[in-house]
Amino acid sequence: MWPNAVAHALSRFEWTFKQPGRYLNASEACSPGIEVEDARDDLEQAMLHLPPGAKRDLGRLITRIDEEFERRTLPEPNYIEWAMDGWWWTRMRER
Repeated sequence: MWPNAVAHALSRFEWTFKQPGRYLNASEACSPGIEVEDARDDLEQAMLHLPPGAKRDLGRLITRIDEEFERRTLPEPNYIEWAMDGWWWTRMRER
């Protein structure tokens, strides 16, 4: 992880969730490495290296992020094999 990786990932979600509408727009970010799913990967990686107190705090934020991301996306039936990478990769945004 690089310095400020968690802050950067959280800011990606903040920016993404400010998008208007019920569902997230897929055209807003469609480049590998900068998609919001990549930010979620970074948060998952950070959780592996945090001490217990910080892990609990970040875990609470991630729970809220996951709930909002799930609410604003739809299941993607064609990407079930991606579930090993994280459930968030099995969701699709509106196109």
